[in-house]
Amino acid sequence: MAVERDSTHTWTKSSYSGGNGACVEVMSPLRDVLAVRDSKTPTGPLLGFPVGSWAAFLGTVDREDFTGV
Repeated sequence: MAVERDSTHTWTKSSYSGGNGACVEVMSPLRDVLAVRDSKTPTGPLLGFPVGSWAAFLGTVDREDFTGV
């Protein structure tokens, strides 16, 4: 999911979400931080990641096959 740093001030759900409720949403209100939350609990906790770490995570997911996990 491409999110431009310091420009996403609203929560964004992936276009690949199947609508089954098991989704994450992301927001990048700051230049160097990406916030992630569970879409089922919008007032619940959120995690903040440095944008470089999030990009590395997505790159790993994109290159790997996790179907056997």
